[in-house]
This record gives sequence, C-alpha cells and structure tokens, in this order.
Amino acid sequence: MSSTRGTSSAPRGGGRTPRAQADDPVRRRHKRLAWGFGIIGAVVPAIALVGILAFMLTYFGASVPAPGDIKQNQVATITYDNGKTLARVVPPEGNRSDVKISDVPKSMQDAVIAAEDREFRSNSGFSVRGLSRAAIGQVTGNGGEAGGGSTITQQYVKNALVGDEHSYERKFKELALATKMSNEWSKEDIMAAYLNTIYFGRGAYGVSAASQAYFRKDVKNLTPEESAVLAAAIRSPSYYDPEINPEAAEARWNYVLDGMVAIGSIKPSDRAAMKYPKVPNARAQSDDTPGSNGLIKQQVLAELGRLNISEQQVRTEGLKITTTIDPQAQKSAVEAANDQLKGEPSDLRTSVVSVDPRSGGIRGYFGGNDANGWDYAQAGLQTGSSFKVFALVAALEQGIPLSKVYSSAPYDAPGGLTVENSDGESCGSCNLATAMKMSLNTVYYRLMMDLDGQAKAVASAAHKAGVAQSFGDIQQTLQGKDGNIEGGVVLGQYPSRVLDMASSYATLAASGVKHDPYFVQKVETSDGEVLYDHQASQGERVFPAKVADNVTAALEPIASYSNGHALSDPSLGSRPSAAKTGTAQLGDTGQNKDAWMVGYTPQLSTAVWVGTDNGSALKNYSGSPIYGSMLPSDIWQATMNGALDGKPIQQFPEPEAVGGQAGVPYEPPPVTYDDSPRTRSPRTGDEGPTQRFPGGGGGGGGSITLAPGVTIPLPGNAAPGGGDSGQGGGDSGGGDTGGGTGDGGDTGGGDTGGGDTGGGDVPEPPPVG
Repeated sequence: MSSTRGTSSAPRGGGRTPRAQADDPVRRRHKRLAWGFGIIGAVVPAIALVGILAFMLTYFGASVPAPGDIKQNQVATITYDNGKTLARVVPPEGNRSDVKISDVPKSMQDAVIAAEDREFRSNSGFSVRGLSRAAIGQVTGNGGEAGGGSTITQQYVKNALVGDEHSYERKFKELALATKMSNEWSKEDIMAAYLNTIYFGRGAYGVSAASQAYFRKDVKNLTPEESAVLAAAIRSPSYYDPEINPEAAEARWNYVLDGMVAIGSIKPSDRAAMKYPKVPNARAQSDDTPGSNGLIKQQVLAELGRLNISEQQVRTEGLKITTTIDPQAQKSAVEAANDQLKGEPSDLRTSVVSVDPRSGGIRGYFGGNDANGWDYAQAGLQTGSSFKVFALVAALEQGIPLSKVYSSAPYDAPGGLTVENSDGESCGSCNLATAMKMSLNTVYYRLMMDLDGQAKAVASAAHKAGVAQSFGDIQQTLQGKDGNIEGGVVLGQYPSRVLDMASSYATLAASGVKHDPYFVQKVETSDGEVLYDHQASQGERVFPAKVADNVTAALEPIASYSNGHALSDPSLGSRPSAAKTGTAQLGDTGQNKDAWMVGYTPQLSTAVWVGTDNGSALKNYSGSPIYGSMLPSDIWQATMNGALDGKPIQQFPEPEAVGGQAGVPYEPPPVTYDDSPRTRSPRTGDEGPTQRFPGGGGGGGGSITLAPGVTIPLPGNAAPGGGDSGQGGGDSGGGDTGGGTGDGGDTGGGDTGGGDTGGGDVPEPPPVG
C-alpha cells in the first residue's frame, strides 16, 4: 500500500526536474543580479573607504594660510599672432584694499550669501545639496539660477589656494581644505577673506574697491539695493554689469533680493518696495590699453567668456592670450584710418576690419582711437549699395546668371514706391554685372522682385554669408520690428556691423566657405598649461563655389573703376581684388551719412566705414559730400596695400557657369555723347555730382565712349591743358559719366527719388583718370 509513496517520478508543482529548474533562464538572471549586487556591495564601500582615508590624509596634512599670506598673480598678457605684446590685463594699483568685516553692512554680507551660498552660515565648508544640484545640472544641462555647487568657502579656497584646474584631484583637495578652513576659521573670517578678494568686475577686487567702482562711495554706506547689485555681479562680472547688460543685471538682482527674503534678511514688504538703483558708468581704469588696441582687448576678454575661461582665471593665472591680430595688418589699418582723416572735419569717424577668408581670424581691427569710447566696428550702420552683393548671391543660387538683362528705367514697386536711379542714370537695359558696376538701384530692385522669396532671399543670403542674426539690442537683424523684411534690404536699408561686412565678403573670397570670425587663437597659463587652442577648421560651405566665384568676377572691376583704387605691390605689381562701394543717405536731406568700401583678395577681406560721431551730414574738408568711392576707398586701398605688402599675389579662381554663363559676359557699350563741363576735386581727383546728359564723355568737352574707361575726345573739344588724361578724361578709373557704360563706385546707384527713406544708397561721384 505504501510502496509507491516515495518513488513518484513527478515532482510537485508541475512536473519539472531539479535540472530543469537549475536551467531556468529567470533563475539564472536572478543569480547574476545577486552576484552583481554582491560585487557592488563590496566595491562601493571599498571605494568610499579609500575616499574617506584620502580625505582624512589631505585634511590633516594640509595647512590653511591666513588671508594676508596669500599672494596671487594678477597679470594677463594679450599678444599679436607673433607673440609680441598687444595689451595687458592688470588691476590698477591700490584697487584691492582689505576692509574689516565690521565695516561691511550686513545687507552686503547677506546679499552675497543669497547670491552664492544660501547655506553658508550652517554648512561645514561644502554643501551636499549644492553638490547634488550641480551634479544634476551637469547631467540635465540646466543648472538653474543657483548654478554650481561651490560654497563661499570653496570659492575662496579655489581662488586663493588650489586654482581652477578641471580635475577630480583639485576638486578633492578643494573640499578637504574648505572643510578644514570651516573648522579653523570663524564664519566672519571666511566672509571677510572672500569679500576682500573676490572679483566684482570693473577692475575691482574686493568689496571696498567694488563699492567705489560701481557707486563711488565707501562700502559702509551701501544700501541693500546697492549691495544686491554687487552680489549679482560676482558670478560673471562682465555679463552682469548693468552698463553692459542691463536686463540680465536686473534679472540677477531680483534673484538676489528674492534670496535675501528666503534667508530672512529682508521682509517681503521691504522687498516689494525696492527699485533698481542708478549705477554710474564705469570709469576709465589706469591699466586700460590706449587706442584701438584697447578696443581689441575688450573684444578678446568678451570672447574668453564665451570660451568658458572665467574672468577670475584671466585675473589670477597669469594667462598668455595669443590673438589672430597680425601686426602688419593692424599697423596698416590704424595708419590708413588716421592718415586719411588728417585735415578732415573733427566729427568724422571711421572703422576698419580685416578678416582672413581661410580661417575667419581677425587680422586687423580699428574701431576708433578711444579705448573707452564707442567701438564703431560693432555699431549697427546702414550699408548702402554694398548690400546689393547679397541680391546677386541669391540670384546666382537660384540659377539666374550674370548675363541676365534688366531695364534700368524707373520701377514702380508694390505699395506705391517708385525706385529710381540718381539723376536719371541709366544703362538702358544691361546685364547684372554691368548694373553692379554702375550700382543701379532699379536693376537690382527688379532682380530682387524676381527672386523666389524676394526680399527674404536677399536677407537669407546675407545671413548665410556672415551677417549676424542679432547683435546689441537688435534681436533679429535685416527686418523691421514687426518681423517684415522690406524691399529696401537690397539697398542697404537695415543696419549691419563693419565686422559682419568684412566677414561676409570673406565668405565670397573663400569661394562660398564660411568661417566664423574670431580673435583668440590660444590661451596658456603662466606654467604652460594650455586652456584653449583654436583648431583649424574646414569651415562651412554655405554657397556653391560657382556662385561665390561669379560674384567675385562681377566685383573685380570695381576697385579700379571707383576712382582708381586698384591694389598694387611696389615690387610685385598689380594685385587682383573684388570690391563694392556703398553710400547711405541722411533721410530726405539730400546729404549722406554712411559711406563704405568693402573688398577682398584671396588672402584678406577688409570693410571700411566712414561716418560722423553723431549721424550728421557726411562732408569732407571742403564741405563736399563724401561717397564710398572717395575717403572710404582711400582708406581701404591704403589698408589692403599695407597689409599685403610683400605677400604673394594670388589669383581668384575661374568661375564655373551658372545658367549658361561663366564670369562677366561681354556687353558692347552704346556710343554716347556728353558735352557737359566737368570739375575736379582738389584733394582726391574725384568729381562732385554733375548734371548728367545722355551719353558719357571723358574730357573737358565732348567725347565718344568706345568701352568703359576708354574715350576719344571730339575734335575741337580738348580738355584745358591738353592730353587724354586731363580733367575728367583719361583711361584709368573709367571716365564715363553718362548712363551708358560707366560710373565709379556707386555712381547712378543711389535711391534718391526712390528706395527706402534714409536707408538706401546715394550717387557716387564719377571716376576720373
């Protein structure tokens, strides 16, 4: 009866054998997980134990010096590309002065705590919550307003003792020293040391100097509102300086005040009544580099911030900052600007920027002679006909060739706008290359209206080439505040910067490859550690090579054609260039306010602007209007010749065909006649505006034009003094002044009588041999 009880071969629970149970994949996975957790359970405590032991060794082996014993290197050197000094960053003598903690208002101390470390009075030198927040921020990419996890004690230790090297070893040492300092020093001592050494911007180290730099008062007299301004600046002094970035500064100020409420420093009702205080503009610092190099210094320091090299590093690590500035190109730009303005009205201003098309490196930079004044290279300025180039780019992108012919008659644009050329200037009907040389508004407005996208296509081409999408207080360039792009964009209605024009033309010089402009090539610490090294880039192709090269072909005749501004080298001969002038009108006054010359060789792109310091009428020493083919072209020619002196002469590539046309098409000029008298400018040889008659003469009397710049005087009408190159005649520069075939720079290309009010181009004086 019981013989079968213990011999059953089917186990309970489903009939699976022990071997089957052992082979179950779920059981195997559980076993592996158990082993894994077991290993982790053993390793993690071991790692923690090692960390604790290392922390204890560092803690007990380190000594914390007194604040007065700590000396820091505060000199940074900015160099040209060849290593020679361009500028230095040195806080002025006496700018750092210690102050007793008893002389610092409690509101100032509380503002710093609210801004940088809200657990300062209770933590042990580091904050677990802050470290966790920083770690989460690193993972998510959103650190929040409170930012990193460093406490005030850690910040002082980092700045004064261990440096800012990015390594776990340095961070480990920072934590150990901060903990030891927190145990050995009182909170008041730590706060005093921190406030006396931290950098607040405006060359001010320590709260005493900062109080003077921002509010010109003794620190003991700071109000809570003023204290919050200073505390708000600590994180990034240049960015949160109210003179530089008022909106961001006030937003950070509000964050600090809200933090002061959170830590119980001020009452919510008092907070609600507070208003942002008036902050005087920064005073000139004694270490400021004078002249144009001072403006370069400002741009370099701003770029370092974008490269995540902190101002504290700049001020304390003895950095060597190598720039892209070429001393030859820089000397040429500065001398050309200043020499050509000698004898001119005192309110004239100019800016010159040169960019290497092959890299984007800024080789020369002149924004003015006042290191603490306005940087005209960064100003938004109307560009006139120099912007027509981007309409040609857009056309070639859409397969419209240089041989496309348009009428130059007045054009009735949508909205009741009539676009005309200056003084009835006309080519009859001509191709795009000829119209670019003559700078005819009507042709390029018609071209824009034929483009897919019309005005938007022109703006898009300019942005792709390198015109900034935004700068200063302009959130979106090349459009109105309503977001619409008006037709005047093709005539240079909207403001652009000198830097952007040099950079965007550099893209054309590089056959459609764009390189973003930059100043900083390399950054090293005093002990040779490389913090940054700009890597050579292939750039970004934004236009097909055939598009850019056909634009270049259309621009090649213009420098010579604009009153004889071709480039040359004394020992090497003539140098090919491509260029475009531009002149913007002063409202409806008939006067000019901005004049440009922008052009390039394969090695260098340079933009030149001439205007006034207050946007008034632009006149030269004789009271005559200034056009792009005059003073700006003089400066451009001198800058380029000097910068390229001794450099090899390089040729532009031969363009491939677009729409069946490669390069500038041949277009026989009409035979024209002009018997108008002509006058010559005593200084430059440029002519002032004259009454234009049909035809385009060359000498003092009538003439027959055979080709652009080639004229035959009619019998009995020789110029006074005789000769073919007398007043108004000659072969160089293109002597025609009629509408048929020739005019220098922007002659006949203005928008007087048409275009956008105050925004378009005005006529250039005709070229003279």
